[in-house]
Amino acid sequence: MLNRHLAVAATSLASLLLAGTAQAADGSKGDAGRCTVDATWFCVTAHDPGERGTTTPSKRTGTNKPAKQAKGGPVSGMPCTVKLADPQPPAGSVEWDGHEPGDGAIYERICAPGASDDAIGKLVWAADPPAAQVDPVVVAQLAVDKMLLRAPAIGITPKPGGKGVVGMPVYMWTAKGPETYGPNTASATAGAVTVTATAKVSKIVWAMGDGTTVTCTTAGTPYREEYGKKPSPDCGHRYTLPSSTQESGKYHVTATSTWTINWEGGGQSGQLTEVRESAVDVTIAEVQVLN
Repeated sequence: MLNRHLAVAATSLASLLLAGTAQAADGSKGDAGRCTVDATWFCVTAHDPGERGTTTPSKRTGTNKPAKQAKGGPVSGMPCTVKLADPQPPAGSVEWDGHEPGDGAIYERICAPGASDDAIGKLVWAADPPAAQVDPVVVAQLAVDKMLLRAPAIGITPKPGGKGVVGMPVYMWTAKGPETYGPNTASATAGAVTVTATAKVSKIVWAMGDGTTVTCTTAGTPYREEYGKKPSPDCGHRYTLPSSTQESGKYHVTATSTWTINWEGGGQSGQLTEVRESAVDVTIAEVQVLN
């Protein structure tokens, strides 16, 4: 019996790996992240989030990249799929767990390695066809993939192309909008689970090009002429050396925003993180003293 179970598990797993794309048997894509490989498989697939994973902060820069298609096998976060066993085990066998044929059915339960304490393949009895397992975390990532989360739209004094002076206050800020600062909201549905996610920039780390960094928890204050020599109230810097000390003759300033994304749905809630980066070059000169 054990050998037969292992053979069934191996055959089922091979079938799953061959069929585990986000397309139906006729080659068409499923709706809202669902796939129907054949008439007996129940499965839910999601885009592969790529290098960021489902719980690891993204290192990507710029705007969103198209997500890659999920590869074969149970999707991470949705680890088990179920298939009607064919043929059904004979009456009286241990798989029926005391039930009679016709009273429910026997299903092959296939789980991703490490996703369950069960064997990779296992025969189980169920009164009704098991529903597809959907992890709200994966659906939350689908919602994030719908958003356009941009890098900071940098504002800085001196303006790129202009020239600042050593010791004068430097103002840094970003344009505030749904795509550059938030809030940015999107929803996604897979199976019976709908998740809504809201993203907002929680901080911007400015690398000023002179070896210093400034962390700002606001979008910053745009500079106005009436501010004169007053320092920025929330996001500023002062250079102590001219940019001529740099090989390029300019300071290369990068702004890295961290998007904190709160999501809720499917009876759960959680948080994801995305990172975006943009850069500009500024020129800082020494004050010229006339005698």
